[in-house]
This record gives sequence, structure tokens and C-alpha cells, in this order.
Amino acid sequence: MRRPVHATRRRRRAAVVAGLAAVAMPWAACVVSWNHAPGDTATYATIALLCLSAVVAVPVIGVLGAATRGTTSLSERGLDERQVAERLRAHTVAHRIMLAVLVVVAAVVLGTGDGREAHIPMAAIADGVVALFLTHLLLPVLVAGWRQPDPPPDDEEDGL
Repeated sequence: MRRPVHATRRRRRAAVVAGLAAVAMPWAACVVSWNHAPGDTATYATIALLCLSAVVAVPVIGVLGAATRGTTSLSERGLDERQVAERLRAHTVAHRIMLAVLVVVAAVVLGTGDGREAHIPMAAIADGVVALFLTHLLLPVLVAGWRQPDPPPDDEEDGL
């Protein structure tokens, strides 16, 4: 019988790393837009990065959702106490990471310019909003996938 993609911690963590890459792509698109907008370079790079991010994120969400058995996506009524505790831990860690991301973003935005009003292209703002949304959406499932322990080994009969 073939083992699922999410059967081992190593495979789940590889999926989490791919998910982090999917989260990083809209942030890269934001940086490209900030430095090159308006222009064709910014437009094409942003579209390519956002499409690639979606192509990577969708299977990662599926794999990690199956690995965590829907801990972060199901309602609490459909979860047992252990899963509710895992969900709360994943959301707590994700919120702490999101706070750090927001602090870094605020520091970068407020730190730009040389004392005069800085010009931030609207495309960079739009890409930043998409990046914030995707980060907020994916962080709980990425944290839950990273923290998920390996299932106990199957009890196989010795043929007795």
C-alpha cells in the first residue's frame, strides 16, 4: 500500500517550506512593484509571481489539510479536544508570526524616504494587501503542518 505524501514529518515539513515559498512570492511581487511600477517589468513579474504562488499554494493547502485532518479549517463542533487544542496553538503561533510581519512591514514603509514624502506606487500597495491576506490565510495551516507529530506505527499482525 502506498503511503500518502503527508505520512512523515519530513514530507510535511517539505510541504510547509513549499507553502512558505508560496507566501514569499506575493511579498517579492510587492518589492518588484515598489521598485519598478509603473511599467511592464512590474506588471509581468507581479502576474507571474502571483500565478506561481497560487499554483504552489493550492496543493500545499490540500496536503497539509489532509495531514492535520482539517484541524485549522473545520468548525470546532467537528473536532475533538486534542484537535481544538492543536488548532488554538496553531492560531496563537500564527498570530505571533503575523504580528512580527506587520511590525517589519510598518518599519520598512515608515523607514523609506529621506525626510520628504515618499511615493509608494498603488501597485505595491495592492500587492502588499494580497501578500498580507495570503500570509494571514496560510500561516495557521503551515504552523499546524509543521507541528504535526508522526502518527503511531500501525500494529501489524505477525501472521498468528
